[in-house]
Amino acid sequence: MTMRRIYLDYNASTPVDPAVSARMRSLLDDAFGNPSSGHWAGAAAKAALESARGEVATLLGCAADEVVFTSGGSEANNLAIKGTYFAIGRADGHVITTAVEHPAVLAPCRFLERLGASVSYLPVDGAGRVDPDDVRRAITPRTILVSVMHANNEVGTVQPIAEIGAVAREYGVRFHSDAAQSVGKIATNLDALGVDLLSVAGHKLYAPKGVGALYVRRGTAIEPLIHGAGHEQGRRAGTESALLAAGLGAAATLARDLKPMARIELLRDRFWQALLQRFAGRIVLNGHAQHRLPNTLNVSFVGRPGSDILQRLDGVAASTGSACHSGTVELSPVLKAMGVPPHVGMGAVRFSLGRSTTAAEIETVVERLAGVLAPAG
Repeated sequence: MTMRRIYLDYNASTPVDPAVSARMRSLLDDAFGNPSSGHWAGAAAKAALESARGEVATLLGCAADEVVFTSGGSEANNLAIKGTYFAIGRADGHVITTAVEHPAVLAPCRFLERLGASVSYLPVDGAGRVDPDDVRRAITPRTILVSVMHANNEVGTVQPIAEIGAVAREYGVRFHSDAAQSVGKIATNLDALGVDLLSVAGHKLYAPKGVGALYVRRGTAIEPLIHGAGHEQGRRAGTESALLAAGLGAAATLARDLKPMARIELLRDRFWQALLQRFAGRIVLNGHAQHRLPNTLNVSFVGRPGSDILQRLDGVAASTGSACHSGTVELSPVLKAMGVPPHVGMGAVRFSLGRSTTAAEIETVVERLAGVLAPAG
């Protein structure tokens, strides 16, 4: 008999919300023109594009002309980091980031190191949080950018972004935050966060894959990654997709209502309590107990590889940060940076809940886990 499929990997990707699909479907026939065209065929596309830009701006609390549409969160991060480096034009520029960033931040930083830049990879504490005072101590006269993610994709830990932003402003250093995981889950008002650049990934907030955005504070110069005609106010060349932008805009409007996250957080906490009750002494919470995304539960089943648990957890979609190569388990870089012991970190599994997650599904997963983790014999 086929096991009922349960999706608990919303941090990896979300389904497209029906309201988003409906918005996009309405544009398939009528908004085919080039938004940059000056005639009637481009008018509908241009209107849809700018309406969507306004919706993203409303979600973030910024002006519409501060929103640059991209192909996703990775491009937004690359544009923020590389775009800053090339715009400032200092080959020996210094970048500050953390050891727990997404590869879409770490890889551009390593690329800049090959060009002559220096990068400080700040440590985090056992809960995955960076100390704003470490940011302060790392700043030098050559520092051109601080880039710290708003919330971690693996363990859900939320960083003290407002405090870090205050430090960056004090020293006149540009501040970027990868908010791919936080937008739509917790408040992301830009004035409160104090950022100059912020990345958004559409498929993390119920929009389709292939679209994202970068907030660029007015007066913040960035060099385009893609050169061509003057699309997106000269910040990202390429004919815009009104269709994808409209999807992101519709998702942004839905994301303004954070009330569904309160239900999800209660469900997440109920999940954790049920696991504690079943597996006390054999389970460890990874990440900060309070400063954490409301939908994210990263736990280690001590003594069992997370990848093995997921393979046996029939029909349940979740993820593990540890990788298995040739019979050995390689600890997640995030957990390693947090100082999680290998015998604990190897058992890590990330369950991330979403709008469609039900209490019945959580109960089913707990029962399936009990079967998987039952002592042999």
